[in-house]
Amino acid sequence: MNSNPGETKARQGSEGNPRGSGPLPGNGRPEPPLICGDFGIRIARDGTWFHEGAPIGRLPLVKLFASVLRREGDEYWLVTPAERGRILVEDAPFVAVALAAAGAGRDQSLTFRTNLDEEIACGPEHPIRVVIDPASGEPRPYVLVRAGLEALIARPVYYQLVELGIEEDSRYGVWSGGRFFALS
Repeated sequence: MNSNPGETKARQGSEGNPRGSGPLPGNGRPEPPLICGDFGIRIARDGTWFHEGAPIGRLPLVKLFASVLRREGDEYWLVTPAERGRILVEDAPFVAVALAAAGAGRDQSLTFRTNLDEEIACGPEHPIRVVIDPASGEPRPYVLVRAGLEALIARPVYYQLVELGIEEDSRYGVWSGGRFFALS
């Protein structure tokens, strides 16, 4: 390679490429993360994170893990640029533990706080959905936190929602973010 200071790095690099253009082989894309199998992490129905059977007691560590949590189909993965590993989630990876309401009726705005202190403004991008448990007949409400990841709405928080509810077109529910969410 020439050491002409006027040459660009791209020009210098293309001399080593047999096709004469583009990046050198192996420099184009990063390798996909290494699949490590199961990480031995479980998120219990109450939102507690466990590693190899023991609770993870450090909230900052749990928040770090949660920041790289992804859902693919019915499986949950912790994904970093270097590794990806499967984890077990018993119900939902988060729990909505608090609710703040502002306004009323169609102008109402609901904000949930999760067990990891994340705030979720309920609306079209973060909808509420309620599933009826076939075995018990009880409602199991969820709010979408981010792509594919939901928070189970804790029973006391669900009761707050019910108290805020109104009847709309023969359905009982709540308004938030300009959208109506049925609670049954």
